[in-house]
Amino acid sequence: MLLTITWEGKNTRDLGYLLRKNPDRAQSFKLNYGTAYVFYPEVSDERTTAALLVDIDPIDLARGKLGSHEGGLFDYVNDRPYAATSFLSVAINRVFGSAMKGKSENRQDLASSPLRLTATVTSLRDRGDETLAHALFEPLGYTVSVSRGMLDDKFPEWGPSPYIDLTVSGEVKLSDLLNHLYVLIPVFDRQKHYYMNEEEIRKLMEHGEGWLSSHPAKERIVKRYFGAKKGLARKAIDRLATGADEDDETAEEKEAAEEAEEEKEERTPLNTLRLEAVKKAVLESGAGSVIDLGCGSGQLTALLLREPRIHRLTACDVSAAALERAAHRLNVDRLPSALKGKLSLIHGSLTYRDKRFDGYDCACVVEVVEHIDPGRLPAFERVVFEYAKPQTVVLTTPNREFNVNYETLSADSLRHTDHRFEWTREEFRKWTEHVCEKFGYACVISGIGNADEAAGQPTQMGVFTKNG
Repeated sequence: MLLTITWEGKNTRDLGYLLRKNPDRAQSFKLNYGTAYVFYPEVSDERTTAALLVDIDPIDLARGKLGSHEGGLFDYVNDRPYAATSFLSVAINRVFGSAMKGKSENRQDLASSPLRLTATVTSLRDRGDETLAHALFEPLGYTVSVSRGMLDDKFPEWGPSPYIDLTVSGEVKLSDLLNHLYVLIPVFDRQKHYYMNEEEIRKLMEHGEGWLSSHPAKERIVKRYFGAKKGLARKAIDRLATGADEDDETAEEKEAAEEAEEEKEERTPLNTLRLEAVKKAVLESGAGSVIDLGCGSGQLTALLLREPRIHRLTACDVSAAALERAAHRLNVDRLPSALKGKLSLIHGSLTYRDKRFDGYDCACVVEVVEHIDPGRLPAFERVVFEYAKPQTVVLTTPNREFNVNYETLSADSLRHTDHRFEWTREEFRKWTEHVCEKFGYACVISGIGNADEAAGQPTQMGVFTKNG
């Protein structure tokens, strides 16, 4: 990750005073996730450039640290060490904290004055949103330049890269520039590498003071800044609208906010609705033996384990780490003998024939198929519907049309970085018809979750039943 800040004007060597970093030597700063380096590629009286280079340890991230996902290849194959993200924002605050506050022991006059500054951030992931950088920085008075290449020059059919190099320039105080970058870099990334709580609202208010409340895209900024933490985003937007600090709230307002929060907590999460719908479909099928294909951390398996009519239950996943989490969730070592006797955990892939999958009344494939490369779908179909051929298959997958309802997703985005594709309702229907015709099944399709009149429901479920 690389950020450069260039000052053009007179006596620009004083940038070292403003940043409190000596231009004559490189410095390093140890971070929880790697090392930050500060150096000056060019120094003169008319033009001086300071560079912040953040070196992330990808192996450190994969050891269960914040910023990694659970299971699969994402822990090891991702852009976190290379693309500008919230890691860079934290490094800016850690290394240039005094400059962000507008303080300088030796040159306070400069710290309080607008300077001709240019900042360049390399490899920001905007997912192809051509308007995002301009919408964020131009209202703040910057001239914005965006450079985007092809994803791979050798494979032009792959299209343009989802990453940009961003350059913004203008007459601005150094402290303002740093605070703008601190807040807006995670807006591109949309995936904070650390746990967010109420303290994050305070940080946003502090670094957004004097500019965020009047920004025309403030709601978009806040929603993307907090990502999936919609409750925090709503509180931050309300605070920006009223201009009140949390301490200024009356007891009545606090009580109303707490009641509203309780109501939000009472809403059933989509994952819970999904698992309950799958469980209901399994029980209605009358299955006595069930295999959970792509079990992940074992949430569905845990729901089915104590159902008395199910006498044989197997959880399978391609990730050994996921199976370890499933075993921990299921308390395998402490299960009563009756439950332990009907439960098995196996390591296997859904794109290779495995005789251990055979002989079950029902197979569950919950939020799994979208993680399979489209070219491997025929292999998956044969493994499940031709070779294992259970009487019932319960399969769920995202409805891509519903993604427009998620503030953190653009129109062509997928819900998870490891998703290879997501079907529309029509695409899913055509796929189920293909499977039924080829392998002798009938399928009933339904939706799960709160419905949108135009886009349908967030999850689509197909219950396949073997003919004859």
